[in-house]
Formats: sequence, C-alpha cells, structure tokens
Amino acid sequence: MRVALLGGAGGVGASVAFNLLAWGAAHEIDVIDRRPNLLRSHVMDLEPVRTLVGRGAVREAGIDAVAAADVVVMAASDPQRITNTRLIALDENIVHVRQLAVALTAEPGWDGVVIMVTNPVDPLVTLLQRETGLDRSRVIGYTLNDTLRFRTGVGLARGIDPHRVDAWVLGEHGDTCVPLYSRIACDGAPLALSESERGAVDEFLYGWFTRHVALDSGRSSTWTSGLGVARLIEAIAADRRERFPASVVLAGEYGIDGVAVTVPVLVGRDGAESVEVWDLAAEETAALHRSAEAVRAYAAGVSPVA
Repeated sequence: MRVALLGGAGGVGASVAFNLLAWGAAHEIDVIDRRPNLLRSHVMDLEPVRTLVGRGAVREAGIDAVAAADVVVMAASDPQRITNTRLIALDENIVHVRQLAVALTAEPGWDGVVIMVTNPVDPLVTLLQRETGLDRSRVIGYTLNDTLRFRTGVGLARGIDPHRVDAWVLGEHGDTCVPLYSRIACDGAPLALSESERGAVDEFLYGWFTRHVALDSGRSSTWTSGLGVARLIEAIAADRRERFPASVVLAGEYGIDGVAVTVPVLVGRDGAESVEVWDLAAEETAALHRSAEAVRAYAAGVSPVA
C-alpha cells in the first residue's frame, strides 16, 4: 500500500511513518513537508529503520504524490499555540486542507482514503468532503485519542488497568465531545461509575487538551496519534472491517445529516465502510446532536473557496 504523509516532518507524521516501518509492513511511504531540511532529516533517520526490518520504503515527495496514494494522512498544520480550544486553528489550517483538496481533485477518479489528523478535525472533514465530492466513507477524521483518554480516566478513577476498559467517546473532537457513560465495561462486564468518579473522569477527559497545551512544549500527542493512525492504516490495508471511533460525515445516522462527528465505524479497504448506530441514553443522543450543530456552525463560518 502506498501512503502519503502531508506534514510528514512534523511530530505526528514522523510518528506514523516510524510505526508503519517498525511493524515491517510492506508500505511505500511518501513523506511530504514544506520544510525541506527537516523533511530530509526525518527521511535520513527513517531509512535505516526500513533496513532493520527489511520491508517497506520511505522517501521524500511533493504534494503531487497524493494522486498515486492509497491512503493520504493529512497532518499538516500551523504551529500549535497555548489555547483552550482546537478551533483557534480552523482559519489557518483550512488553507492546508484546501491545498490537499486541489491535489486530490486534479486526479479524476481518485479512489483512496484520506485520514484527517489536522485540527479541528470535524469541521475540516466536513469541508474537505464537501469541497472534493469524495464519498463520505473515504474521508475519515482521526479521533481515537478521545476514546483512549476516556478509558484512561475510567481506569484511574476505579484503580484498574485502562486496557481492561471498553468505553467510547462520540461527537466533536473538542469541548462538546460525548463520553458514553451508559456503555462502559470492564473485562466485558458493565461498569457503573459513582457521581464522584464521573466527575474525576470528566475532569481528566475534558481538561486533557488544556493541560497539555499549557505545558508550552511545542508538540502535540505525537506518540498516541502516530500509533493510532498507523493502526487505522493497517485496518484499511488488511480490509479488516475493524471497529474504530472516527469522524465521518453523517447521512441521517443518529438523526444527523451533512456534518462530521465521531461515531463508531467499521474500517476496511474503502475507508469507513459502514456506520454503526448504537442505542444511546436520551441525554447522550441530545448531547450528540448539540455537538453536531456546534461543528456545523464552525464549518459554516469558514470563508468559501475564492
């Protein structure tokens, strides 16, 4: 499989490349970035990884490489700033996303899959799918980190290994995300949290981004995102129809239409091949609708293509 990484010399892009190579999968990886020296540095460092594992390929490339890619990872963005919301980057990062849209539409009939990592994910997925006309299944927003943080928070609150926890976050990748407290399980058995435990989990989940950005480290969640995106790519490559939380444009599922939010999807060779519609608690459904309307408003506020 051929994978194009836009923003590939950034932390997330380089982490995706490393994870794909380290697993020894036979992927051809085109690393694309506007910073030539940093790009060359990463590729020079990744080439011996390929030598060590004996499979795959990695090379520098330009944005025209997306036309030949089976999977495009969109991780390009302006530098992260100290803020309490991902939305501050929308006006800046739509510029990068529209450059990708031009490259994709220059190749009629392109049938690959785009994985959107650039924030804010949900309005950018909504706009990219709308402006390219790609089938909604082929534009996937990476939002697994919310679910992983939720599981981590539950584990910390109950004093259990988070790996034993099954818990999901739907909705916006941001302030209006919807943790599904009605569906938490541990080792397959339903798990109910007390009010104080829920408060601790909410503080961990909703405060994670603000706490991390306040460190002013100049980096994002590169290790988690890199591994998570690589696993998503492997599900596509192997056509596994594996269940992931991902942001996709909905077409009536959950009573939502024309806007992208995180829902459970089955991922295979053609991207988000189906959306699973779960029975949610009434307050969770209402929160999911509010989240979708917030994303719709963000996307509507973006200036149209000139």
